[in-house]
Amino acid sequence: MEKLLALGCKAQSFLNTARAIDFIGPLALRLYLVPIFWMGGTKKLSDMDSIVQWFGNPDWGLGLPFPEVMAWLATSTEIGGAILLLIGLGVRWISLPLMVTMVVAALTVHLPNGWLAIAEGSGPFATDRTIGAIERLDKAKEILQQYGNYNWLTQNGDFVILNNGVEFAATYFIMLLMLFFYGPGKASLDYLISRKLCNKANGS
Repeated sequence: MEKLLALGCKAQSFLNTARAIDFIGPLALRLYLVPIFWMGGTKKLSDMDSIVQWFGNPDWGLGLPFPEVMAWLATSTEIGGAILLLIGLGVRWISLPLMVTMVVAALTVHLPNGWLAIAEGSGPFATDRTIGAIERLDKAKEILQQYGNYNWLTQNGDFVILNNGVEFAATYFIMLLMLFFYGPGKASLDYLISRKLCNKANGS
């Protein structure tokens, strides 16, 4: 028993040495999120008139109030957020509006589609919508196998149907939540500025 405890302590001590490079975790989160928000924001920016209409139209859009203001807020938050996440500046502050953006997107765009981002025909998150999508996908595959060069078409991956559920928005929200609570890590301007200010306050 004592040997097992000693072995456990050694293993824990070994794991603790990894804290010397613990900046990798938050850095990886930031760098993962950067292209997501950058592409989302710049795509909106390229056609703002359509985005404003989509935000405001209650019939085929989101039906949000003040659509022009909301569209520009979402766009600037995503583009500015991507830049700040990249350089690690104001990360905990920008995480808040980015999380709000994810909540709004989840509730207004993705929630009606269920949880799954990619449609599945079975499993705990499958719905009538995704089951129907898989039935159509199977039929499309049959047509392609019969009349198309199916091996060439699927050479770089199988066909799937985008369900556009809450899954991705929830994942990004959780990643931002981690950055909000734990900060951007040592590989960031936030850390360098904070250290410099603390050293100045301590007179060193």
